[in-house]
Amino acid sequence: QLQLVESGGGLVQPGGSLRLSCAASGFTLDYYDIGWFRQAPGKEREGVSCITSRGGNTNYADSVKGRFTIARDNAKNTVYLQMNSLKPEDTGIYYCAAVGPSCGSSWSLRRLSFVPWGQGTQVTVSS
Repeated sequence: QLQLVESGGGLVQPGGSLRLSCAASGFTLDYYDIGWFRQAPGKEREGVSCITSRGGNTNYADSVKGRFTIARDNAKNTVYLQMNSLKPEDTGIYYCAAVGPSCGSSWSLRRLSFVPWGQGTQVTVSS
């Protein structure tokens, strides 16, 4: 069964940090560009960050530039999202997905549907 499993979310105060993980099962992650998405309550899912298959290129939403860092360890079949200086507006459910080709403009519109959405991981930023 092809799956992407997100983990690492939690409740954190404004200014805090979290590291999310996206682990693949049933397929090899290193063939694919991977994107992180999030969905805030009452809002549509949006693209947060993307990393190409070998990690050579990344892309970030303007709202997270300078605060979030995407990385991958293909040996562990895992992609990470390091989130620093968290703000209440970062609250939401975070998902990862295979995307492509490339992490260029509009990458978030190119999700590859062969892997279903996972359950995501909840991030809540609140004092």
